[in-house]
Amino acid sequence: MKDVKDKIVLITGGARGQGAAEAELLTANGAVVYISDVLDEAGSETAARTGSNYFHLDVSDEAAWAQVIEAILEAHGRIDGLVNNAGIFQSARLVDTTPADFDRILAVNQRGVFLGMKAVCEPMRAAGRGSIVNISSLAGLEGINGAFAYAASKWAVRGMTKAAAQELGRSGIRVNSVHPGFIDTDMMQQTPAVTTGKMQQINRMIPLGRAGEAAEVAELVRFLLSDASSYCTGSEFIIDGGLHR
Repeated sequence: MKDVKDKIVLITGGARGQGAAEAELLTANGAVVYISDVLDEAGSETAARTGSNYFHLDVSDEAAWAQVIEAILEAHGRIDGLVNNAGIFQSARLVDTTPADFDRILAVNQRGVFLGMKAVCEPMRAAGRGSIVNISSLAGLEGINGAFAYAASKWAVRGMTKAAAQELGRSGIRVNSVHPGFIDTDMMQQTPAVTTGKMQQINRMIPLGRAGEAAEVAELVRFLLSDASSYCTGSEFIIDGGLHR
């Protein structure tokens, strides 16, 4: 596989879970990785463990995005890849979701992705290349019961990915979305499948018979950041053990 050696990559939500696994894999393969999060202690520990660099970043804050991208450009003169991984989950049906809950979820999961893509557009255009990987969800491909705002935000990520790919392709910038199913992370522990004790039942519905691992998602992200995926843009990459049909 064409590798990610010397690529400059920013991963949001990198303190733990999928973001941390991505940072570990990418640095092990020679990328220069920056992770960001609002969990400063965990983020600093992950950066030290993986050999990456840590920034505090609230992804809903446009000014904070500008500061992080400026710091990376000052250090390297370019940014080759962005993984919009930061996300939050709430288990709540439509009728139980308050406007404040809805706005809070979309501020991170949708606005954060929008601001991230916008922040890297110009430096990537100047370089004539770049890869943006937006982490959506299986919930962004099909209707789900019991996480209304989360599903809405992940469908939005899917749509924004396609729109951005159309707009940015002529500039050499690729934009793809990744749609994980049940991945064994802290976020999965918040889902009704786990909190109601139904994970064994879910596993029986998954053709591969198990939840995925964060390291498996990281391998897909590495592919999309690498030149091996040079003709992939505007596409949805599903990693769910075959659950989506």
